[in-house]
Amino acid sequence: MHINHNQYLLGWSIIFSIWWIVLAINPYDRADWALENALVFVGAILILISWKKFPLSRVSYTMIFLFLFLHELGAHYTYSKTPYDQWILNAFGFSPNDLFGFERNHYDRLIHFCYGLLLAYPVRELFVRIVQVRGFWGYFLPLDLTMSTSAFFELIEWGAAEIFGGDLGIAYLGTQGDVWDAQKDMALASLGAFCAMSITAMINIRLQRDFAKEWNESLKVKSMDPLGEDEIIKMLKEK
Repeated sequence: MHINHNQYLLGWSIIFSIWWIVLAINPYDRADWALENALVFVGAILILISWKKFPLSRVSYTMIFLFLFLHELGAHYTYSKTPYDQWILNAFGFSPNDLFGFERNHYDRLIHFCYGLLLAYPVRELFVRIVQVRGFWGYFLPLDLTMSTSAFFELIEWGAAEIFGGDLGIAYLGTQGDVWDAQKDMALASLGAFCAMSITAMINIRLQRDFAKEWNESLKVKSMDPLGEDEIIKMLKEK
């Protein structure tokens, strides 16, 4: 049975709402949970106001909600205390921390990687459908936006830690004593986006007949006229 985009989004929304309610009950740190959910509320509002006029693909909605599901786990436990190691030990009988020699909780690193891996494609869909980017730019710009928003989020974390301070600031920042935490988080988000765009490109190379032509056309100079001061002079003359 064919399920249209609205029905698909409604189904995911119902499942996520149940997941959100369950994890909103008695979180490890209520204040940190509230901070972690601030951007979730913004994202939910954006999806709500755009679904009629600008429905995304099922692939994009799936990736967005998968990321939100993972994020809500981190919000419930706080990222630095999410017991993924114990879960895997109970389910499969081995400890990832012991296997790889991890000395910190790496759930936050996983989510930063998933931020790029799962959200780069929805961002690409926005660029292609709104800005009509083609070829190389359809793969580079989602990577570029992932890197810039990842850096912006690290600034938000820094600001929140400075404003709230104390245990709440430390919990939200989640560095766990690593002075390079912000750089590693940004690198993992970028790697995730690079993987997503590489997979997307490989699929399109296989299925899109004019892939090479579109790629080459996207890198050609479209205007020989310089901008900057030349364009300003031109606009002043036209005025």
